[in-house]
Amino acid sequence: MHLSPAGHRRVPRRFPVRAAFMCRWYAEGVIGDLLTSLASSPWALPALFALVFADAVLVVVPGEVAVTATGALAAATGTPPLAAVVAVAAVAAFCGDALCYGVGRVAGVDRWRWMRHPRVRATFAWAGTRLARGTATVVFTARFIPFARLAVNLTAGATRVPPGRYFAAVAVAATAWAVYQAVIGAAIGTLLPGNPAVAVIASVVVAITLGLVIDMAAARLAGRRMR
Repeated sequence: MHLSPAGHRRVPRRFPVRAAFMCRWYAEGVIGDLLTSLASSPWALPALFALVFADAVLVVVPGEVAVTATGALAAATGTPPLAAVVAVAAVAAFCGDALCYGVGRVAGVDRWRWMRHPRVRATFAWAGTRLARGTATVVFTARFIPFARLAVNLTAGATRVPPGRYFAAVAVAATAWAVYQAVIGAAIGTLLPGNPAVAVIASVVVAITLGLVIDMAAARLAGRRMR
């Protein structure tokens, strides 16, 4: 025991930099453990299904981000299996798009007030024109653009696109979309093994960035075609 000249016990000096580093390390460790436990939870895949399914109807739900983040967890922690992530995301996307097709077939594209907004009407008109030219191409393309996806699915139902042709195109598009989103996350998780917190954060940033780039490119392309 070290005593000060006055006979009191000497208090060890704390180093702010080291303390800050330890706090950061501890926080990342706690978050990493939490994410690992969530990934191995039996609710991980049902939650993913729910988010992707809801994303087909409510464009504000981050379905793409959920698939990419879960793919990153699959690679960084080993659970859930990447193949299961792709399968669940693909099935959920297919079911969500099929639901929108059914809504469009029953209710049309002018039943509710939000559907009669000029910009929404223009998007429905664009979707109808593209569907008339070729179902597979527009369904595949729109799967990667949230509001365009909703508009195409509703319009396909309202214009009575044959279900067999429509569901075949949706199945292919949903599978390709699921593979694309999950593989992006898995690639990031592979680069950051054993660090699920950083892998998930990086995958979310990449997913959002790619989504913005796709939206900007689609808007620019649509603007050129309208000229």
